[in-house]
Amino acid sequence: MGIMRHFKRYFLHGLAVLLPTILTIWIFIWGYNFIQNNISIWINRGIVQLIMFFQGDEQQVTKEVLYKFWVTGSGSLAGFILALVAVCIVGAMLANVAGKTLWRLIENFILRAPFIKDVYPYIKQITDFLLTEHRFSFSRVVAFEYPRKGSWALGLVTGNGLAKVCEHTGKEMLTIFLPTSPTPFTGFVMMVPKNDTIDVKISIEEALRFTISGGVITPGTNIELDKDSALAKAEETKEK
Repeated sequence: MGIMRHFKRYFLHGLAVLLPTILTIWIFIWGYNFIQNNISIWINRGIVQLIMFFQGDEQQVTKEVLYKFWVTGSGSLAGFILALVAVCIVGAMLANVAGKTLWRLIENFILRAPFIKDVYPYIKQITDFLLTEHRFSFSRVVAFEYPRKGSWALGLVTGNGLAKVCEHTGKEMLTIFLPTSPTPFTGFVMMVPKNDTIDVKISIEEALRFTISGGVITPGTNIELDKDSALAKAEETKEK
């Protein structure tokens, strides 16, 4: 029994260490194969047709030889590289005002298409979350009591509270996005008095990893609470 316990512990420890690396490599291999089998192959076939066109009737190299090199041989890498270059070109074109306007028109058409309009917005939300370089306008991470006194949640500050709410409460408010686990691109938006929050000295990425993992992945010793705010909060709790 002791041997089995040690084996199980070492196996799980080894799996925890190796699995992230294995999955990362697998994702890249899967992505490469997907591009090669669904995109690059058509580019390479196009290259073969282009060469055949310029050869004319002479046909110094047969179509079978060209296919063997460009489609199934080492030349197939050219299609993969051209696909990556094409994506970069599209990205550069959509980065300017004209490109953004054109893409907005295309998206509006997609959002009016039956069935597609029910799927596209959610897929776009996920891809924007994963791939967009500046996907968040969050300024910092704070902790505040939610959903009740004594329970603390991590939130991401997006800005100040609405002026009307600040006037009504007579307090400085913060607009906070509270991400939900395990999908942090969904959550709740709430306005909280600034004095009821504590600045948490961790990055946005660390806070999101904490949320995605359900609290399993913690920043550990990197968390540093604002000492003055923490002490003030402790004193206020004692008074209550």
